[in-house]
Amino acid sequence: MTAALMESYVLEWLQLGVRWLHMIAGIAWIGASFYFVWLNNNVKNPSPAGDGKSEPEGVANATPSGSESFDGELHAIHGGGFYRVQRYALAPKELPHDLHWFKWEAYTTWLSGISLLVLVYYLNPQVYLIDANVAKLESWVAISIGVGFLIAGWLVYDLLQRSPLGKSQLAFGAVFFSLVIAASYYLCHTFGGRAAYLHIGAMLGTIMVGNVFFTIIPSQRELVNAKTEGRLPNKKFAEAAKNRSLHNNYITLPVLFIMISNHYPMTFSHEYNWAILGAISLGGALIRHWFNLRGQGRAAPWLWVMSVVVFIAVIVLTAPKRSVALRAPQGDATTVAFAEVDTIIGKHCRGCHAEKPTDAVFKIAPNGVKYDTPQQISAMAVKIRQRAVETNSMPFGNKTNMTQAERELLGRWIDQGAKVE
Repeated sequence: MTAALMESYVLEWLQLGVRWLHMIAGIAWIGASFYFVWLNNNVKNPSPAGDGKSEPEGVANATPSGSESFDGELHAIHGGGFYRVQRYALAPKELPHDLHWFKWEAYTTWLSGISLLVLVYYLNPQVYLIDANVAKLESWVAISIGVGFLIAGWLVYDLLQRSPLGKSQLAFGAVFFSLVIAASYYLCHTFGGRAAYLHIGAMLGTIMVGNVFFTIIPSQRELVNAKTEGRLPNKKFAEAAKNRSLHNNYITLPVLFIMISNHYPMTFSHEYNWAILGAISLGGALIRHWFNLRGQGRAAPWLWVMSVVVFIAVIVLTAPKRSVALRAPQGDATTVAFAEVDTIIGKHCRGCHAEKPTDAVFKIAPNGVKYDTPQQISAMAVKIRQRAVETNSMPFGNKTNMTQAERELLGRWIDQGAKVE
């Protein structure tokens, strides 16, 4: 095994390991977010005094002096066991010895995600990050723009949240969503579509972990310190932590969509990829809102209707259209010869997709797809059409400068049955 092949092999396993860690930590973080928002929506007020039921052990009723009060409880069954969860209005009389903090799930998710961003996009910016057909950028410029958006996204979000606008959830949500759409538009006209999507996801993920690191954990630490020092906890810290946690809850579904979107070029490679991202993100946020309202006992079926309408609109927008350009010139019914197709494949695809790739970056055929034989090419005709003809997502960043005429010829060959005789 050559040194270059060994390096590529090790890098691929490193990416797999970090991606796996990212997924595991992300599931833990998002699962906790979903559970605690659901829990807050489902705890019920304690039984009124005098109803014959005993007060939960160690829980105090509210007093004029402002002592802690029992705010609600929930009974549940899961995994063959019964559970009773109690929530305090602010804090218990005495802090428990083993108080669990939910933070490392968030930190690990972000750190592994940023590591993936560096390993995949920043180590090979000319392959994954830059698309010369979108914008011709130097590698350092493209990386600087990407990092700049991660930092700016958090700063703008945090400043808006601390401003008077932050007092209205609806107004803040509308402005924040508009800014995310604007960022999507800019990045989709600066990077390749897939890289643009991933950077929006990384920006939103940075906002989420910023909420945990700069607001949620410090606020909770202040509540704990107040109890430790015998002070009455300030409710504004609890409200701040709850508010930022709720924001994270709504951001999760758009981020999850972005994580899987790189497998579906009809989204990130579309002419209106920024609008598609915005529409699907809105649909996901509406679904999340339905779940949250349902947890509060409020029915809102119109949210599902709106989400379905949004998704149907996206499906219609991205539906493949038989372009006139893919048809042979008027009066010319000549069958496209496989030799012409093989020449195009050899020039633009086989450098990566081969038993022994010659590409400077890919030393192993991506996803195991190889175009060494006519049968292998014909078998992948549908995917070739999707990636190289309809969405132009291949080659990566059009690094080999495949022309529109070549794409059209591939499309006509596929339309004619992808024959290799």
